[in-house]
Amino acid sequence: MWRRDLAERLRCEFALIRYVPDVVKGEFTNIGVVLRGEDAIAEVRFTRDWSRVRCLDPGADVEMLESLETEIAERLRGGDVGAVKPVLTVLEDSLSNSVQMSEMRGTLAESLPAEMDALMRLYVEPLKVAERARRLSGRAAIVGQMREQFERAGVWRLMRKRIRAADYTQAGDPLRLDCGYRNGVVKMFQAVSLDADVEGAKGLAYSAEALREGVKRTELLEMELTAIVEPISVVGDEEQYRFGVRAMERESIRVMTVGDLERIAATARRELRV
Repeated sequence: MWRRDLAERLRCEFALIRYVPDVVKGEFTNIGVVLRGEDAIAEVRFTRDWSRVRCLDPGADVEMLESLETEIAERLRGGDVGAVKPVLTVLEDSLSNSVQMSEMRGTLAESLPAEMDALMRLYVEPLKVAERARRLSGRAAIVGQMREQFERAGVWRLMRKRIRAADYTQAGDPLRLDCGYRNGVVKMFQAVSLDADVEGAKGLAYSAEALREGVKRTELLEMELTAIVEPISVVGDEEQYRFGVRAMERESIRVMTVGDLERIAATARRELRV
């Protein structure tokens, strides 16, 4: 396989994002990487497996940590890796210094995506994370495949994540949509497992009308809601599967399978002009 020699490789800098639940003890685990190339393009990626964080701190607010990745990514869109420090500084009081960033280090890369993958494997991901990921099932597996395809298409960093339904429906609504973007309409995507928990399909169907009305009221745009489900061939109860699909389609939710994700991601790439 052709590879760049050292003279041709890209000069990059990276820093590690760490979770430090007890600053006095100084124990930490790496949860993410910030990577910047010579052209000042910077990206951030957090782990998808929070087992080491939960082992270190059973009470860790994983939802907050996931949202922090989105906030840092927003700051990095301007290409300023130095913007990460202010983000963490702003959150310092509420986090009690539990999230920190290491000093920047130099590295040589074949490409930014390849280097990000390598750094995540080397410094962040737990051992045998790939084997565990393959064993994931239900909604977690679908979410992982969604993110993977959007990352491959280069659009994940441009998308909103964990979108609060309460911003469009009513206070107290616990629903969060996995991801979405705007392109003349508001497109939202939600992983729904029809094998493990058909209640998720019923809940999304129940919320669809209020979401649609709320988006139109607050953003003056129509909403296109897509549910990503397993293919029927892998589920144990086909009757339950068909019930879930019908429940969502009755509320004008587009239902697609994980097999459609590559095409969905390609459409997002084209619409977001990546």
